[in-house]
Amino acid sequence: MSFFDIDKIIFTILGYPMSYLEFFGTIAGALAVWLSARANIWSWPIGIINVVLLFFLFFQVQLYPDMFLQAFFFVTNLMGWWRWAHPRKGEENYKDELRVSYTPPKQLILLSGIGLLGTLLMGALASRLHEMVPSVFSKPSAYPYLDSFVTVMSIITTFLMIQKKVECWILWIVIDVVATGMYFAKGIKFLSLEYLVFCFIAAFGLWNWMREYSLGKASVSSS
Repeated sequence: MSFFDIDKIIFTILGYPMSYLEFFGTIAGALAVWLSARANIWSWPIGIINVVLLFFLFFQVQLYPDMFLQAFFFVTNLMGWWRWAHPRKGEENYKDELRVSYTPPKQLILLSGIGLLGTLLMGALASRLHEMVPSVFSKPSAYPYLDSFVTVMSIITTFLMIQKKVECWILWIVIDVVATGMYFAKGIKFLSLEYLVFCFIAAFGLWNWMREYSLGKASVSSS
């Protein structure tokens, strides 16, 4: 069996068989999110490991929108890594990195509309993938619209995170709550537990980025 096969078990705990994919993908994801909450640039390269492993996991449990999301995350992890390490002129703060800021209300309203429309369109597509490409997707998509909500909103939230917008953590809390229930229902319980923990990490990230914003303003005003 391949390392990327969900049936390749590393250990069993309380009767739950833990695959290599789920275990190492979950651990890498937890570390990446914790580093993001601390505004640490190493969250991005570790996140790349996480998304590669979860790509293969989600394919095998029929969470196809989530699978496509990992391909997107692979690219945005590279983008985020570069963006945080190369602030534009005038964006430097006391850490010589991109400064935390807030998103204009009009932009948030626009992104909410895009998120709703995107969820409906992707959900409709995901629900028909097994009919459109049966040679690749042999089984129907599990929870196509719920999974699409997680996928679309994660894409929007990632772009906010790349720009270090405080509101990204509010959206991550909502996404993590939905994902926790969905993954548990699908039987990937260790990953579900991780996303429950992510809810609390996102709350910490929200608090910490608000604090970073205040410190950044104080640094600018004192310079």
